[in-house]
Amino acid sequence: MNLICLIGNLVADPELRFTSSGIPVGSFRIAVNRPFKNQQGEQETDFINIVVWRKQAEFVSKYFKK
Repeated sequence: MNLICLIGNLVADPELRFTSSGIPVGSFRIAVNRPFKNQQGEQETDFINIVVWRKQAEFVSKYFKK
């Protein structure tokens, strides 16, 4: 299993939906600043889409609001 730790800002409120079998699925997007500047001296930001399932989806949708 791979493990990634991202620190960023929440772009919008998480969205909670359910599969046809009733499994919760959450999705949200975060903005992560790169630790360096480009050749023009500007800080670049990456926008990362994240999907979580089951209890994590319910937790994220309940406690992480913009």
